[in-house]
This record gives sequence, C-alpha cells and structure tokens, in this order.
Amino acid sequence: MEKMTVKPVGKIVKNQSETHIVLNRSYLPALEGLESFGYLQVFWWFSGCDNEASRTKLSVKSPYTHGPALLGTFATRSPERPNPLALSCAQVTYIDKENAVIGLAYIDADNDSPVLDIKPYIPSLDRVEAPIVPQWCSHWPKSCEKSGDFDWKSEFNF
Repeated sequence: MEKMTVKPVGKIVKNQSETHIVLNRSYLPALEGLESFGYLQVFWWFSGCDNEASRTKLSVKSPYTHGPALLGTFATRSPERPNPLALSCAQVTYIDKENAVIGLAYIDADNDSPVLDIKPYIPSLDRVEAPIVPQWCSHWPKSCEKSGDFDWKSEFNF
C-alpha cells in the first residue's frame, strides 16, 4: 500500500460567540474566489477518535432510535471508523482573507478539530435531488437549512 501524507490546512475554532475555521497562513491564496460560495464541504479529522480501539470498530449498536439494532460503521456517521475522517456541509457567514478565517453558521466538529480540506458546495455535483435512504431515517430533513429546526435529540440513542 502506498504511504499517504495528510496535513491539516487549519482547525475548527468554536467559542461562545461564533464558529470558524482558522487556516494556516500558508493557505491564504487558496481562499481566492471562495467568497461567492454560500456553503462549503469541510473535510475534518475526528481527532478524539484517532486511536486503535476506535479505528478497529467495524460495527456498532445502532446510534439511531429508529434504526436497526446493529449497523456497520460505513452505514453510520460514527467518529469511530478505520480512518476518522469527517465531511460536513457548512454555511459560510464571512471570509476574512487578511486573517485566513472562514466564519461558519454551524459545524458538527469539536473545537480544535483539524481541517484537512475545504471544497465549495456546488449543487450540480453535491446535491442529490431524490436521495435513497433507509425507511428508518426517511423522515429526516432533506436539507441543511431544515436540519437546524429538526428534533435531532429524539433520533439518537445517546
């Protein structure tokens, strides 16, 4: 197997007033043209689950209240997986090119989570008009915009 090298481009910063990505300054040129996009695909690392036990977990007791009793890791968004890689769609609230900061409305990453890459959300490439999902989660919101008002606490077993 080829050796892969992945280096963070920045990190998630969450505080009481806002959430944002702070990029390493060497990636400042990569922000050019991003200001016209309203949403991003943020690839980040579940750093809290980067250990042998989490990386070898291939099935889990269902975290979903309406889901089957047992699910394979690839059928969940669990942070415990062979490579603790995460992908989140996030709304951009501002871009500060001078300080290499991207403001976000929300992201489901922990504070200080390493950001591995950022891509613009492009509906013609990223949106599925009629997604196919299991019956147990078919009642979930169909968009990020509607997810904020959804009662997610009643959907999980934790």
